[in-house]
Amino acid sequence: MNPIARVVYTARTATTGGRENGTSRSSDGLLDIRLSIPGSARIGTNPEQLLAAGWSASFASAVASVAHEQKITLPAGVRIDAEVDLNLGDDGYSLSTRLNVSLPGVEYNTARALIDEAHDICPYSKATRGNVQIAINLL
Repeated sequence: MNPIARVVYTARTATTGGRENGTSRSSDGLLDIRLSIPGSARIGTNPEQLLAAGWSASFASAVASVAHEQKITLPAGVRIDAEVDLNLGDDGYSLSTRLNVSLPGVEYNTARALIDEAHDICPYSKATRGNVQIAINLL
């Protein structure tokens, strides 16, 4: 793990009640959600959906950054679909993930190189590397 050079942003949330019937609110009030377990009748999201949304947004930014550095123009319609599985095994709960990346019109080898480098620099990819099973699929 590399030492932190400079904190760019700190997200702050307060959560009560947990995933079953909780709420979570950010310190600035822009995030204010109810939590529920997958398949529940309760209206709300779950931690897996939040991870999928955050990671796919961060990964899309990483792809754009790499493309910019390499002077590659990305087409309209770039899309990252994230899937986060909550698994239960003999050792308890774990996560597995898939990032399904669509770069329409970008040549396959160029697109593959972009997403491989994006995976190297994406903060969410770094945070989960070695801890979560990850598949990155180029569609």
